[in-house]
Order: sequence, then structure tokens, then C-alpha cells
Amino acid sequence: HVRLVESGGGEVQTGGSLRLSCAASGLTLMIGTMGWFRQAPGQGRESIASISWSGGGTVSADSVKGRFTISRASAQDTVYLQMNSLKSEDTANYYCAAKDYYDDLSTNNMTYWGKGTLVTVSS
Repeated sequence: HVRLVESGGGEVQTGGSLRLSCAASGLTLMIGTMGWFRQAPGQGRESIASISWSGGGTVSADSVKGRFTISRASAQDTVYLQMNSLKSEDTANYYCAAKDYYDDLSTNNMTYWGKGTLVTVSS
């Protein structure tokens, strides 16, 4: 079992930056892919970035490409989401998720989820 805890959310003005962290604990050696998702009020969940736990390959959604960067610090079992040039439409709860074994960068079938951290972008 893997436990995920997000941090780093908060309120920021349009154009600002935030860095989210996701600390993993438990059977982290089994992790294959980790990802970041978000859900805005009244909207469905959106997959925004993923990273291979072993090789470090990444994928980002078009909506955040060029603005958001996913990375990992393997020694600390932590994944980050650096968010730059934030827009009001980035306001959402941001969730970290992981799945065992498959480092295919696909965000389907994530097994473990954090409780989320709220990001609010104000003008």
C-alpha cells in the first residue's frame, strides 16, 4: 500500500507560480507511474501530468504544457508540480495519484490517491 500526501496549494494572483509536492510513503518501490490531476468546481477530473517512477519520463496535458512541469526527487519519494504563469482557469483541487508496476505514463487505473490541495488563482 502507498500513502500520498499533497502540499503547497494556496492562493496566488494571475501570472504567479506555485510548486505542489506529493510525498509518497509505504511500498514506494512498487510505484510505476505517478500523476497529477485536478478538479475544478462543478467540473470533472482532469489528468494534467504524469511521470515514470523509474525512468523519469513525463507527459503533460495540452492545457498546461509549457507552464507546468512535473518532476521527482527519488531519494525523497516526492513528486513535484511546478506551476508557472497561472491563470484563473487553473483554480481547482489538485490531486496526486499513483499506480503500481506500470511505468507507462498512462494515468488510467491509478490505485492510490491523495486527499488533494486547493489552488486558487485570483485576478
